This record gives sequence, C-alpha cells and structure tokens, in this order.
Amino acid sequence: MTGSVHKVIGTETEFGITIHNQPDFNPVLGSGLVINSYAGSRARIKWSYDEETPGRDARGFGYEPSPAADFDSGLVNLVLGNGARLYVDHAHPEYSTPECYDPLEAALYDKSGELVLARGAATAQQSLPDGQRMLIHKNNSDGKGNSYGAHENYLMTRALRFGDIVSHITGFFVSRQIVTGSGKVGSENGRPDVDYQMTQRADFFEERIGLETTLKRPIINTRDEPHADAGAYRRLHVIIGDANRSEVQTFVKLASTALMLQALEDGALPAPVLLSDPVEACWRVSHDPTLAQTVDLADGTTATALELQWQYLEWAAKYAEQIGAADPYRRALVLWEEILGDLESDPMKTADRLDWTAKLQILDGYRERDSLAWADPKLRLLSLQYHDVDPARGLYDRLAATGRMRRLFTDDEIAAAVIRPPERTRAYFRGRCVDQYEGSVVAANWDSLVFETGQDSLKRVPMMEPLRGGKERVGALLDRCPTAADLVRALGDEDGRTRA
Repeated sequence: MTGSVHKVIGTETEFGITIHNQPDFNPVLGSGLVINSYAGSRARIKWSYDEETPGRDARGFGYEPSPAADFDSGLVNLVLGNGARLYVDHAHPEYSTPECYDPLEAALYDKSGELVLARGAATAQQSLPDGQRMLIHKNNSDGKGNSYGAHENYLMTRALRFGDIVSHITGFFVSRQIVTGSGKVGSENGRPDVDYQMTQRADFFEERIGLETTLKRPIINTRDEPHADAGAYRRLHVIIGDANRSEVQTFVKLASTALMLQALEDGALPAPVLLSDPVEACWRVSHDPTLAQTVDLADGTTATALELQWQYLEWAAKYAEQIGAADPYRRALVLWEEILGDLESDPMKTADRLDWTAKLQILDGYRERDSLAWADPKLRLLSLQYHDVDPARGLYDRLAATGRMRRLFTDDEIAAAVIRPPERTRAYFRGRCVDQYEGSVVAANWDSLVFETGQDSLKRVPMMEPLRGGKERVGALLDRCPTAADLVRALGDEDGRTRA
C-alpha cells in the first residue's frame, strides 16, 4: 500500500474547426483567429516551456526534449481568468481546464470550455466575409483519417509503480468505452467496416503502452510530466476517451477513473483483469453498440465490456464505502450503476445521459424517416452537427433545451465557471492574478507565474503544490496587494521565499 493523494483533476480538449465556404481554409490560422477573438477575462502572455518535460517517459527510459511551440507568441496563448489555458495546439483550438478539486467541479469546467469556444467563434464570425461560417465542434475525428484528443489528467502519488497502473487500468480503460463514447458513423485507420460505433477514438489506438499522443497512440500513455513536485507526484495523462457533450457522462468518466486510481494507490484492488490483446479489444468493444462482443482475457476466459464494468463498479463502490468517499464520488457511483443497468436492459434507455446512444437515436430516426443507408453523407453531417458548440446549431443543445438530455449544471453555473477559478486549488491564484495583475503577468505555465514588478529582473512565483494557492490560503493576500510588486514582496515576506 502506497497511500493515495487527493485526486486533482483536469481535462484538455482539442476542438475541431472549419470555416464553411472558405476554399483556402487554414486550420492553424482559423484556430488563432478564434483564440484572439475571445473577449472574456484573459491575459495574452507567453507560455513558459522552460520547466515542461513532455518527452520524459514514466518507464524510466527514452527521454526526448520538449517540442518547440507552434508559435512562440502570446498571440495564440491565453491564460483565462478562471485559471484555464486557451491556445493553438497543432491545428486546433485547445481548452485546458484549470486544476479542479473533485470530478463534479472538473465536469463543470470542462463544460465551460464549450462556452469559451462558442463565444470566441461568435466574435471571430464578425470578421469573416458574408457567406462564410466559423464552425467549432467538440468531437475527436474529422472522418478523413485524422483524430484529435480529449485528454484527462489525474494527480497521483509518485510512490506507486507505473507498472501497477498499466496492469490494473488497461482493462478499465478499454471497457469504460461503453460509458464514455460519443458515437461515430463508420470506421477509420484501417479498422474493419462498421455502420456505427460507440467511440470516435478507438480506431486510432495501436499500442498498449507508449509515450506518443498523435502517432501509434497507446492505451496507457507514459508521459511523465507532473506539473508539480516530481518527487512526490505523477500526473496520469489519459489520452483514451472521447470529448463528451453530456454533462453526466463527463462526470461519471472522471469520477469513476479517479476513484479507481485512488483505490489502486491504497492497495484496495484485487488482482487485475488482464486482456489478451488490449488494442484489438479496444476497437472490438467500440464496434459493437449491442454490447454483446466479448474480449479474450489472459487467463483464457472471455468477458463483455459490460461485465468488466460491473466488476470495476463493484470494486470502486466497496472502496468508496470503506473510506467514506466524498459526496461527488457517491453521487457518481449511483449514476454509474444506473447507466450500466440501463445498458444491460436496453442501451437506448441511456439516450438521456450518453452521447453515443443519444446520437444513435437521432440517426436512427432520420434513417427510418428518409430511408437512408448508413453510407449516406447526410448521416455523417448529422453526426457532426451533434458536436457543434453553437447552441443554435448543435443537436446536443437541442436535446438539452427540450429536456431530453439530463444536465448537472445550469447555464448560469457554466457561465460563472468561465470567469471564476476553482477555489480549492492553485488555479485560484493563477486566475486571480490574471484578472488583477494582467499587465504584470508576462509568462506562465501550470506550476509557476512570472511577473514584471519594475525591478531589474522578472520574478517567478513557483506553484509546485496543486492544492496550495486556493482562496482560503491566498484570497485575503490578493485582496490586500493592489500591484504585482506588492504581491511578490508579500509572498517573500510570508515564508522567506517567493512561493504561492
């Protein structure tokens, strides 16, 4: 038993982008236009890559230097007043949530990213010629062989062997697709033909374990970049999973994963369920919306993804009872069990909570009404429209507006999360500083801020503890420091070091 650490959680979403009726559309320039058009509380500052180590491998070998930024300029990087980051990543606008204290808060801030992108796109639209339309989709595949990520991040103890994560969590990640998928017409990446599948990402996973995130994608990513004290923590960077519009789905995805990881850290899980071929199992599970497909286990038996999820739920629920888990986790366990029960009875019963069944219900309705074959381009367009973040166009938004999709948050709560940082993590300090000292914050990354204070040299304020820097610790301090120079001086006086 290693002893668990509190699960600080965040997500990173690369949004699909296009400009309708723009023949020479450049996705990089289009992404930059959206980000620069965002008019909310934010600071255009340089992102500091000095202390980032995306090439470090958790297995202890294969170090690669940090990749160069696509643009070494604050013009395509915003740090928002809610503590999040909005920037161009490769050819996509990406929204990285602030660090969140629990999975319900993380689901809320993930949802706030949709509103941020919708607002940025609406402002960018004003600069486009008549007849052109900016389109932003929270999805993971363009249908042309390209996939883009929806990543999750969980704070973990460094004391846990990475091999134990691989052994215990691989089967969980493969089987949780029945709960986390956002649905997709057809297949890609050389996988067998299929009319409709649960997830958008499964076809693109080709390795069980590895460092890559854009090529030969692994089920378990080994990037060892904690964005925190590397001696105490690791950050599990999860790249297998879809971008979800459903609030319930995002919440259950984050909560179930965090609970499984915490149980693993505390030595509360029995022997792991090992898959014979995890990569093949990954796409086989996704390709069968009936949930009847079995996968081969290493012990010679077989199981369906639904059967595996029931087992993981049983272990997680037992652990949660033992530790007296906090309310968000207890709430998520109830929702997880309800979803599995409805999937077992009739998958379409979950169409008010899961994107993949909600979308399938819409597509089946059009197929029946218009006698459409699955290969009809209209279905692919409808599938894409489900993910449109413009509330006037997105099919998800129509379901939510008519009460056909369950929600966890009000529109007002989501709008508040766009401008207010979480109060129990270091994101509070970051967000408050962006609002309060915008002209003095010159650079940032997840674990530090760099200030111009009028002195000869810039001042870096480290933030190596994700659970420090919350409102309780620094709120009053920020209230009484009108300038960045006052803040840096006060932080130095507080404990002899300039540290949040």
